[in-house]
Amino acid sequence: MAEQEGDDGSPKSSSLTPYEEALEALSSLITRRTRADSSNMGDQFDVLFEYLKMLDLDEQISNMKIIHVAGTKGKGSTCTFTESILRNCGFHTGLFTSPHLIDVRERFRLDGMEICEEKFLAYFWWCYDRLKERTDDNVPMPTYFRFLALLAFKIFAAEQVDVAIMEVGLGGKYDATNVVQKPIVCGITSLGYDHMEILGNTLGEIAGEKAGIFKDRIPAFTVPQPDEAMHVLEEKASQLNVPLQVVPPLDAKLLNGLRLGLEGEHQYLNAGLAIALCSTWLKRTGHLGDTYLEQTDTLPEQFIKGLTCASLQGRAQIVPDQHIKSERSNDLVFFVDGAHSPESMEVCARWFSLAIKEYNPDQTLFHQQPDNSKFSHEVVKMHHGEKGAQRKSTPILVFNCLTVRDPQLLLPCLMKTCADHGVYFKKALFVPSLSVYNKVGPQTSTLADSKVDLSWQFTLQRVWENLMQGNKGKCTDIVSEELKDDMEMSASNCEHSAVFPSLPMAIKWLRDRVQQNQSVRFQVLVTGSLHLVGDVLKLVRK
Repeated sequence: MAEQEGDDGSPKSSSLTPYEEALEALSSLITRRTRADSSNMGDQFDVLFEYLKMLDLDEQISNMKIIHVAGTKGKGSTCTFTESILRNCGFHTGLFTSPHLIDVRERFRLDGMEICEEKFLAYFWWCYDRLKERTDDNVPMPTYFRFLALLAFKIFAAEQVDVAIMEVGLGGKYDATNVVQKPIVCGITSLGYDHMEILGNTLGEIAGEKAGIFKDRIPAFTVPQPDEAMHVLEEKASQLNVPLQVVPPLDAKLLNGLRLGLEGEHQYLNAGLAIALCSTWLKRTGHLGDTYLEQTDTLPEQFIKGLTCASLQGRAQIVPDQHIKSERSNDLVFFVDGAHSPESMEVCARWFSLAIKEYNPDQTLFHQQPDNSKFSHEVVKMHHGEKGAQRKSTPILVFNCLTVRDPQLLLPCLMKTCADHGVYFKKALFVPSLSVYNKVGPQTSTLADSKVDLSWQFTLQRVWENLMQGNKGKCTDIVSEELKDDMEMSASNCEHSAVFPSLPMAIKWLRDRVQQNQSVRFQVLVTGSLHLVGDVLKLVRK
C-alpha cells in the first residue's frame, strides 16, 4: 500500500478508507510495546487535566452521572451487567470498557450497542485534530489509552447519556478514567495478582492502586476480598470518609428460574456488585427511595431482564467454526475465554470442563461414562433419523499469554482444574498473537512469517511438556493417530503439544484434521489472552 506522510507527520494514503485513516492516526499514539510504562505509575497524571481543558470537557465531566469500576477480575462483566440493568430501567447508557477484541469501537457502547462508524469518526477527528493543534513539546499528544478515555468522555458528553459506566483500564489511581472527580458511586471487583510489574507485588499494594478511584464521601462497594486486600480498601475508604460496603454474591433464586446472561459461577459475585451499583446510582440520582435498597427477597423485573440479557464477547463464549462445511460446523467448536490470571484460569477451566459436557448441538447425545476416574465421550449423532457412527470428542488447547504473565502459574492451574473434572487435552497448540501492539485495526497476516520470534511459544511448550511428564499415569492415552500426522506446518511438534508460527496456520491444521477425518470432533479451548481470543473470533466468524 503506497503511503506518504502528511504535513503534520501523520500517515496519509489514498487507498485507505476514512475509518482506516482514523485507525492509522490512533496507532500513531501507541508509544511502547509494553504496558509497564512509566505513565501507568503516575508519570504526568496531571497532564490529563490539561487535555480535558483543551477538549472543553472538564465541566461536562463534572455534570456526568458516572459509575466508576476498578478491580483485577470481573470489571468488564460487572460493567456489562450494570449497563444492561440501567438500560432495561429505561436510561440512555454509555459504557466504556477495554480491551477491544475485534474492533476498537467495541470500547464505546451507547445503549448497549457499539458506536457506529459515522459517529466514531466524527468524535475521533474532533478530539484528535483539536489535541494535535493545541499540544506541544511540553504537553505532547496523549498516549493511546489516555486518548481513548478522553474520546469516551467526549462521546458520552456529546450524546448526553443519562449514565456513563467507566471501566478502569489498569490500576485505578493513575488510570486515565480517574480524572472523574465526583462519580455517583464506585465499585471494586475481585482483587488478585495481575500487572504486578506496574501495580506492586502484594495484594495490599494492588488494593491500594485500585482504591485510588475512591473519592471523598462517595459511596463505594466491593465483593468479599482476601484479608490483606480488604484491610487496605477499608483503610483508604476511612481516610476519605467513603462509606464502603461489601456485597454478597447474588442469590440465584432471585432470578426466578432464569440464568445470568454471562456464564460461570463467579458471575453471581459480579452480578451482586452490579445490583448494588445500580441501586445506589438510582437512589443518589433521585430515581429511587431508600426502602427499595432494603428489599433483599425480590429483584425488580428490569433488574432480572438486565442480568439475564447481558452479553460480553470473549468471556465464556462458544463459537462453532463458520468456515467449514455447514454439516460439519459443530465438529470444530471454539470455547473462548480471555482468562489471563491464575484465578480466572481456574474459573475458565471449570467452565470449559462443564460446557463441553453440556454442549449439545443438532440433538447430539453425549454419553459420559466413568473410565479410570476420567470421562470418555462417546458421541452418537442422530441425523435424519439415522444412527450415525460413534464420534469421539477431542479436547484441544490453543494458548498464548503476554510475556509478563507467569506460565508456571497459569498452565498448571488450567491443567489441574480440567483434570479434576475429568478433562484431559489431547494436544496443546501454542501460537504467537496476530495482534501487534503498535497497530490498531484489521491486521493483514500471511500464513507463514519467517520473521516471527517464537521463543516465548517454545517456553510455553516446555512448561506444558514438563507438566505432562509430571502427570504421567494420570493423563489420557498417547496422542491419537489423527493428531500425529501432518504436523509439518508446526515449528515444533512434541508428544503433547505443538508450536505453530501463526494462529491462521494452527486453525488451518484443525480444519484440515476435521475435514479429512469423519470421526474427528474437536472442542478447542482458546485462552490465556484477550488478544488471542479476539484474533480467533476474527478468523472463525464469517
